[in-house]
Amino acid sequence: MNDSSFRDLRTSVGADPGDVTITFPCAYPIKVVGDAAQDFAATVAQIVQRHDPEFDATDMQVIDSRNGRFQSVRLTLTATGEDQLKALFEELKATGRVHMVV
Repeated sequence: MNDSSFRDLRTSVGADPGDVTITFPCAYPIKVVGDAAQDFAATVAQIVQRHDPEFDATDMQVIDSRNGRFQSVRLTLTATGEDQLKALFEELKATGRVHMVV
């Protein structure tokens, strides 16, 4: 897995990153895709809670892929700034279990 598999969708393809404005704090939805495992959603929840202590994991949606090989975890966290989101994405990638954060 390489960093190019993680696309930051806060900016549109071809758009100047300076054109995107997010007002913090805000509700920030993300989808985390990784290899299916019984503890994948729990691992994602633990990481998100480190970056957003008020995160409520009961609102997460876990969806299995058609063949059961992958899982996507959809959640909404309270984003407080760019540094928080960058650190969250980096920690998710560092697990080696996450293929994509959208």
